[in-house]
Amino acid sequence: MNNKDRKITHRYGIMGGTFDPIHLGHLFVAETALYNLNLDKVIFIPTGNPPHKNSKDITIAHHRLIMTAVAINSNPKFELSNIEVMRRGQSYTADTIKQLLMQYGENIELYFITGTDAFMEMSTWKDCAYLFRTMKTVVATRLGYDDESFNEKVHFFNKKYNASIINMSIPILEISSSDIRERIRQKLSIKYLVTEGVEKYIKKHHLYVKNINESL
Repeated sequence: MNNKDRKITHRYGIMGGTFDPIHLGHLFVAETALYNLNLDKVIFIPTGNPPHKNSKDITIAHHRLIMTAVAINSNPKFELSNIEVMRRGQSYTADTIKQLLMQYGENIELYFITGTDAFMEMSTWKDCAYLFRTMKTVVATRLGYDDESFNEKVHFFNKKYNASIINMSIPILEISSSDIRERIRQKLSIKYLVTEGVEKYIKKHHLYVKNINESL
């Protein structure tokens, strides 16, 4: 079915990532997309075995899934999916999009929410032409990003793939999962960087106290 012939019944945001751990920055970006783009919900999909990262450097999926569930529990428009961690082999976004369309039907419109760094590398992703054909790409940009390089990439994707790309400006939130892990190793507070439930889960299971490989 041609995309133009589809009758759109629902608009779903897709928020992927290792979420190691999930933090308030992730939630803020998802909330911004939810309301700015009038989405019905945002689906959080923790990665299983991502092709661009060493799986040995990532906390086991069980913990990341539970932390994500805990973090989004209070928002009825946030939903957790385990489709990538349940998939054998590497986790490719194209496979995930295909699975979501099979699950929900082709009358949904998918909005893939990502950051500028990942967006700039999307031409290296598996089946990127399929991705741009079947979903809208929402890029969360912060003040001070390289708008010239970004606009050049948008023009390239538009011309080559007829991509639908949305620039979603958000305030600068200096929060990253790697910084949170480092703060825990240094025995510093992570309060107000993650939700209270995630903070308690991390403490209960002694996550990130050492390097990931040593703490499993």
